[in-house]
Amino acid sequence: MSTSPELCPTQRARSGTFDLLEMDRLERPLVNLPLLLDPSSYVPDTVDLTDDALARKYWLTCFEEALDGVVKRAVASQPESMDAAERAEKFRQKYWSKLQTLRHQPFAYGTLTVRSLLDTREHCLNEFNFPDPYSKVKQKENGLALKCFQNVTRSLDSLGWEERQLALVKGLLAGNVFDWGAKAVSDVLESESQFGFEEAKRKLQERPWLVDSYNEWLQRLKGPPHKCALIFADNSGIDIILGVFPFVRELLFRGTEVILACNSGPALNDVTYSESLIVAEHIAAMDPIIHSALREERLLLVQTGSSSPCLDLSRLDQGLAVLVQERGADLVVIEGMGRAVHTNYHAALCCESLKLAVIKNAWLAERLGGRLFSVIFKYEVPAE
Repeated sequence: MSTSPELCPTQRARSGTFDLLEMDRLERPLVNLPLLLDPSSYVPDTVDLTDDALARKYWLTCFEEALDGVVKRAVASQPESMDAAERAEKFRQKYWSKLQTLRHQPFAYGTLTVRSLLDTREHCLNEFNFPDPYSKVKQKENGLALKCFQNVTRSLDSLGWEERQLALVKGLLAGNVFDWGAKAVSDVLESESQFGFEEAKRKLQERPWLVDSYNEWLQRLKGPPHKCALIFADNSGIDIILGVFPFVRELLFRGTEVILACNSGPALNDVTYSESLIVAEHIAAMDPIIHSALREERLLLVQTGSSSPCLDLSRLDQGLAVLVQERGADLVVIEGMGRAVHTNYHAALCCESLKLAVIKNAWLAERLGGRLFSVIFKYEVPAE
């Protein structure tokens, strides 16, 4: 399902920590994030759909309605295959059948959550040999975003310090709009070919945001730099390249080391570890800050051990956990609806954390007290 890509020279040098990367991902031990405040009480999922009938009905319908689009995307991802349409139809039937079972027996496959619905869909796609239906979309969007990277960083560098911090956060949020797993977004991306980074910024809710700890974050930035930030990335393309990397660049400039964690295997249009290596290489060729940070191992790219659009902090790649301890990570940044809202919204960590996302689902936004494209920007400091 996944390959073990060649490590870039700066990371190959750290063979002790990265020996595990040579093993097959599925055979590697998964462990707790060392920064969880209380691993024994940690529950990844924000809502248990077995308990919440209204939410269960909504999300099952949502996944049913998205099925045609997933089938279409799966077939399009394998244009050379003679039997892609046949396999995609088998996938449709299998996943549809599971959704109907869950309508009548919510406990049929264990705990029912948005994460389990997403992960079951990925498993069904893999079963019928569609390991990466968004591969062509990701390649195209990465290529387009890389062409804009230098313009974005030049624009950021021209701003005063305080103005730049807000622009970086808005860039992170705008990047997170580009999520093919959200129907409100995929409809726009398929119908408006010119929809880009600036258009996404204009979609964002104006401040004050639905959850808005930005002023507290800005105050913290006026203090000493963090020792090391662990960032869980979300989507390919504009998200990782024009949102996350400029934010990483600013942290590095401040003197903070960065561990950038990406999925081990594909899910939706989420960036994978192997893709992040290629993206970082292209960016390093354009940007001296990223280039020197990679060379000096102040920026490390690692895999999470997951192939899910969500995030379970109790099942992370052991190499990542070791690195977090070695580097003394004191800031965790979790980006995106799947990782920071459907999961980990209530996760308690023993260090500072940023959980940020754009709500790209109108029903969920309304339930949280907002509207489509409302912003979650949650900065948390552990109690003394």
